[in-house]
Amino acid sequence: MTAVESSGASGSVVRRILLGSQLRRLRESRGITREAAGYSIRASESKISRMELGRVSFKARDIEDLLTLYGVSDERERGSLLGLAREANVAGWWHSFGDVLPGWFQTYIGLEGAASLIRVYEVQFVHGLLQTEAYAHAVVSRGMPDAPRAEIERRVALRLERQKVLVSENAPLFHAVLDEAALRRPYGDRSVMRGQLRHLIEVSEHPNVTLQVMPFTFGGHAGESGAFTMLSFPESDLSDVVYLEQLTSALYLDKREEVGQYARVMERLGADSPDPAESRDLLRGLLQLT
Repeated sequence: MTAVESSGASGSVVRRILLGSQLRRLRESRGITREAAGYSIRASESKISRMELGRVSFKARDIEDLLTLYGVSDERERGSLLGLAREANVAGWWHSFGDVLPGWFQTYIGLEGAASLIRVYEVQFVHGLLQTEAYAHAVVSRGMPDAPRAEIERRVALRLERQKVLVSENAPLFHAVLDEAALRRPYGDRSVMRGQLRHLIEVSEHPNVTLQVMPFTFGGHAGESGAFTMLSFPESDLSDVVYLEQLTSALYLDKREEVGQYARVMERLGADSPDPAESRDLLRGLLQLT
């Protein structure tokens, strides 16, 4: 995967990816192998690979040595890249949740916070950015029945903290298509589900949020492969990323042809689902039935 983060602490992930991609371009333009680059900083070829993918933090000395190896002598260019390295090492707010946050999910939170457009399709439950506290508590408790109460509370707090991105100063555009199954599958008691449906109706009125429901009555549809998230960034150097979550890990796809397939599925889902106003009516109907 190749990519980078935006402003603030959440921007560190994106900046790591941006810096890594620039280092890769410099290395390749000089015809230098990863093995040779690794030797120059007393590291392995795999370390260079991880640096170029933005998956590790950067040491200023390593960046300086690589820039020298790559023939970057202009002080302004060197200063810019070294500054990017410093910014890339800023810890994100989510690091304080490291006790309950898998390493593979930390990257996603950084990218989510840096995105200018987030597109999601969900079929199992309401997307994390749209969950109420009570619903989130029910989802986490169901998924981790043996977890201590304190850990469940921490995970719920992390989810609520993530939601602030939708109301931040630079809030992204957020387009969600929720399968009706996600709305009918109960998590928690009746009051929890009613509160969640009311919350969705309210959030769907926000100017940066587009919420659609794919109804059962439509039958089979383009989202047959399951839930996914697409992230787009304001930086021109960053390609769109598709995030696919698994039980114990996640996949990040950024190859143009793969991302294109998911983009077409998202377009189909949006075109085939009732529009936001009609989807709100569906939500109101479900609320009356709950």
